[in-house]
Amino acid sequence: MSTAAPPLVESWLAALKTQRRASRHTLSNYQRDLADLLSFLHEHEGRVITQSDLLSITLSQLRSWLAQRHGRGNSASTRARAISALKSFFKWAERNGHPANKAAHLLTRPKVNPPLPRALSSEQAQLLVSQPTHAWTQARDLALFTLLYGAGLRLAEALSLKVGAIEAEQIVVTGKGNKQRLVPLLPAVRSALRGWLKWRPDAGRDSDLFIGVRGDALNPAVAQKSLRVIRAQLGLPAHTTPHALRHSFATQLLGAGADLRVIQELLGHSSLSTTQRYTKVDTEQLIAAHAAAHPRAKG
Repeated sequence: MSTAAPPLVESWLAALKTQRRASRHTLSNYQRDLADLLSFLHEHEGRVITQSDLLSITLSQLRSWLAQRHGRGNSASTRARAISALKSFFKWAERNGHPANKAAHLLTRPKVNPPLPRALSSEQAQLLVSQPTHAWTQARDLALFTLLYGAGLRLAEALSLKVGAIEAEQIVVTGKGNKQRLVPLLPAVRSALRGWLKWRPDAGRDSDLFIGVRGDALNPAVAQKSLRVIRAQLGLPAHTTPHALRHSFATQLLGAGADLRVIQELLGHSSLSTTQRYTKVDTEQLIAAHAAAHPRAKG
């Protein structure tokens, strides 16, 4: 940084750490964003930047700074985070008796396209859900991951199920916003769940379907750790997560010709635009397969 941070910036960062319990990652990024702004101002003004200079920064200066960051190749998400850092700083300064800065309030974050879902191939997913079980935890994990892959559930949705919920060929799933949807269970999913129930102790209808070693509801972190261990053993990619199994469910349905509205209903998406992200994934996979297989692709 070309100029020292004013004490007010240091106080703001300290408040983020102690009052808002901001993560070390957030603090580091926000500190870097403000340092970059101060460096930009120092370079363009040719003098030491004071606290007063920072508090009275203009919209033109802020836009020039963001344009410079764009020119350096900063992504939309990185620039959006920088704007969030600025807004946080100026709101905090205003709450602590400093003049409001309208320029910071007028800044709008660039549109950030959400990352495309990263799914497993059919072969990778099948490898994961075809493992033999020699212990009750293995049977539990196999049933859970088969359910995520075969029914497209979120991890939290699966872990909230009760034993009685899986007695039929379809289950009622309570998703985000307490919205309920009906999801069919494929024979392979039902078979894995029945296999788990043979191991599960005290499986009353109102008991949690998936439990931990102490008998209480399975902690999501435990399920995630189990999958990390299994993916390492099988040599599966790093994006093999519980949510990737949900993505795999949707992507493979789409590839098989399922209607987007049907996939939306099965996944519990409130907006069709969220489901439409999978069409791009499917298109990219098609292009990649074509490039790898077509005899003229390398030409």
